[in-house]
Amino acid sequence: MQTLSRKTARMWSRLGQRGTICGVALPEMLEERSDCYILTADLGTTSGLSRVMQQQPERFVNVGIAEQNLIGVAAGLAFEGNVVFATTFATFLTMRGYEQIRHNLGYQKANVKLIGSAAGFAMGMFGNSHYSYEDIAIMRSIPNMMVISPADAGEAYLAAYMALEHDGPVYIRLSGGLNAPVVYTEPYAFAPGRAVWLREGKDVALIATGGMTADALEAAKRLEADGIQAAVLHMHTIKPLDTDALYACSGYGLVVTIEEHSVIGGLGSAAAEYFMEQERKPRQIRIGIQDTFVRPGGHAYVRQENGLDAAGISQRVKAAVSEGV
Repeated sequence: MQTLSRKTARMWSRLGQRGTICGVALPEMLEERSDCYILTADLGTTSGLSRVMQQQPERFVNVGIAEQNLIGVAAGLAFEGNVVFATTFATFLTMRGYEQIRHNLGYQKANVKLIGSAAGFAMGMFGNSHYSYEDIAIMRSIPNMMVISPADAGEAYLAAYMALEHDGPVYIRLSGGLNAPVVYTEPYAFAPGRAVWLREGKDVALIATGGMTADALEAAKRLEADGIQAAVLHMHTIKPLDTDALYACSGYGLVVTIEEHSVIGGLGSAAAEYFMEQERKPRQIRIGIQDTFVRPGGHAYVRQENGLDAAGISQRVKAAVSEGV
């Protein structure tokens, strides 16, 4: 396992989250452990698994375009005492394979780690059939399933190694593409269920997950120029939630959740569910995709059109602060 540093952060940023896990972390794991298997559904080269395919072909399985079978084979290998990573596009992994994930991984606690790549709008012009903005809602509803959404490629690397050591099913949601923004440049102890405060502020708490965290940090800078001090909390684990961090957020005048996901069932819903049961309830707005299918386009275009960039986030927060809603 390598150490997160400025050098590795820059290098992994070029590869993006998917390239870092599939092209760096997984090949290392196969060298380090003989009980590790890598499976995919017809996305070997596309996922960046070329090193795995060439160096460890006996522990690499491509089941073809058969996501339900992917989960079944992965669970079978796990029940034989192995730790298994299964990866394909997030939308097909979580939707086509849902029943098998629920029964084999959730109910039977198979030691399988799901890597959902190209989540959100990363598939660009492929359109809504390939977009994945329901996957957090789907995965966090399954008992025993951990749900992770890394901020950048370096954190994706750390999350993969955490999943390797965790006994039970994990879903790691990978967003963005190549040349991804860097959030972390120094070593830190990645721990599931422990959110990370990235910026201090006294007026607003921005709670972001996944690739939106970099945009939340930029939005906080823009808000500062307008006299609004925004704290930024990176919630890399949607399940289990860091309720201590959420409790701290309830002391702010406004809490804003930010995600490249539907506002229904994702981070915003998870936070609202927590706040609903507390005596101290903050004002909350959820920035994400409304209850609609979006107009397709390039990744950056879709995010901008739906207010999921630094400009859109800062404008929404300013409006909420001024209107008191």
